[in-house]
Amino acid sequence: MLRGVDLTIKEGETTVIIGRSGCGKSILLKHIIGLMKPDKGSIIIDNVDILSLDRNELNEFRLRISMVFQGAALFDSMTVKENVGFLLYEHSKTPHPEIHRRVAEKLRMVGLHGVEELMPAELSGGMKKRVGIARALCSEPKIILYDEPTTGLDPIMADAINNLIIRFHEHLGVTSIVVTHDMTSAYKIADRIAMLYEGRIIAKGTPDEIKNTTDPIVKQFITGEAMGPITDRDREKKFQIEDNNQHSNS
Repeated sequence: MLRGVDLTIKEGETTVIIGRSGCGKSILLKHIIGLMKPDKGSIIIDNVDILSLDRNELNEFRLRISMVFQGAALFDSMTVKENVGFLLYEHSKTPHPEIHRRVAEKLRMVGLHGVEELMPAELSGGMKKRVGIARALCSEPKIILYDEPTTGLDPIMADAINNLIIRFHEHLGVTSIVVTHDMTSAYKIADRIAMLYEGRIIAKGTPDEIKNTTDPIVKQFITGEAMGPITDRDREKKFQIEDNNQHSNS
């Protein structure tokens, strides 16, 4: 659950959002892309409050934003070509020959030349991740959202994905928002890091600033220590829930 998130993301930068599993990182991305709406507040992108857009306007606006889903989210019944070009096929008037050209170009960019006719079942986990990135690039967006892009990958493939994110940032000038709990990845790709905790952004800064934080909650998370204020708060919440249950049953 989000509770008054206040976060400004600079155009052309890579912002990494860190936090524990289940803290709302993926939910935050869904709000940014308009898949979910907040109870109150606003989401301003390019001086447009996306909450003010009707359905057709929002669909058109989403062509500026692409999302790389955690599990790649490929359509099993579609070829790689159909998956990568899906957004353009379904939500644009782009001629099919131009879509085919873009699909081939984006697949080459992620190192997957010549796989257009393969089905998702024929791809490895790392290939699926890269196809998901190619799909995100195909609409040539200004903003790319990455939901846990290195989850489930071995360290070598995870680093290859990190390098792709850096390359697109440098050569395409896209604004990237990356959700992860992988601190190795966060330090490598981020211009700025923000930590989400209990529904709020509790820390923002450069990778060096986050590494050298004195905030005990942030420090425990980035070092991965088992004991600390996060653990203590979890224990307090557990005892409070148990105490409330005892009172309700008495």
